[in-house]
Amino acid sequence: MQAVLRVIGYRSMVCAVSDNEKGIDMNEKVKWFRKIKRELPLHLMLLPGVILIFIFHYIPLYGIVIAFQNFKPAKGLFGPQEWVGFDNFSYLFSLPNTWNVIKNTVTIACWKIVLSLIVPIIVALLLNEMTQLRYKKVIQTVIYFPHFISWIILSGIMFGILSPTSGIINQLLQKLGFHAIYFLGDNRYFQGTVIVSSIWKGFGYGTIVYLASLMSIDPTLYDAAAIDGAGRLKQTWHITLPGMRMIIVLMMVLKLGDVLDAGFGQILNLYSPAVYETGDILDTMIYRIGLAGGKYGAATAAGLLKALVSSVLISVSYWIAYKFFDYKLF
Repeated sequence: MQAVLRVIGYRSMVCAVSDNEKGIDMNEKVKWFRKIKRELPLHLMLLPGVILIFIFHYIPLYGIVIAFQNFKPAKGLFGPQEWVGFDNFSYLFSLPNTWNVIKNTVTIACWKIVLSLIVPIIVALLLNEMTQLRYKKVIQTVIYFPHFISWIILSGIMFGILSPTSGIINQLLQKLGFHAIYFLGDNRYFQGTVIVSSIWKGFGYGTIVYLASLMSIDPTLYDAAAIDGAGRLKQTWHITLPGMRMIIVLMMVLKLGDVLDAGFGQILNLYSPAVYETGDILDTMIYRIGLAGGKYGAATAAGLLKALVSSVLISVSYWIAYKFFDYKLF
């Protein structure tokens, strides 16, 4: 009798545990369905963008096969093209200026990445210290305006401003007793001109992003620090910068993938054969090889290598952000 009661009790306990687990599973399913229902409008809002990305970014990926073909446009993309394996990659690295082009690309891109992180942070901190709201808004508008101007327009403006004969910069230098500088035609100055002009055009956007992140910092932290005797510099170092850490890491992660993207539109509109030595980058070389030279396979191979390297760098930067800064993008 006791054995029967033990068996019945054991079965009752198992059934109770099973019912409890079913209840937990049902609660989780209910929570999951409620979450989906709550976030459904957001997913529907993202759907058009996802469709456009799929159409214009993923469907054309079939074109990477051109990197392994002796592509003839007359035969069509799906025509009987001649497969050449890695010959296009070999041809690309056999060109005498390939490594110099890679060096120029990495140099220009790295300087842009570093300065595009530092300069907006400094400007945002300075603007955050301004008490006159009217002047602050005027300055924000002025520094943000170049972001909306295309490089086609800006290149014309820069050719006029930096002209060695009639440009206002060189006229000022000559009045100060210096010689005129051919900023866009001298290999010694071209890279610096490209980097500075790129930062000038884009730092306003970054400043707005960092100013928005400053709004999320609790102002009572500054009051407590002031009571403890901390000055503005220490408050910035111990409160403001740590409060901006996550957005800084995010911007760093997003920019590190652009280490091989030195700015095609900018350099194409500013450079000339006279500054190929320091101004030619991967994108402009791909443009000349593919569209101007008709070597579509080699141009596609260069673009494929660039995309692979960028993907690896983005993955590494995300791992660094997660490992050392405890930052999760997804």
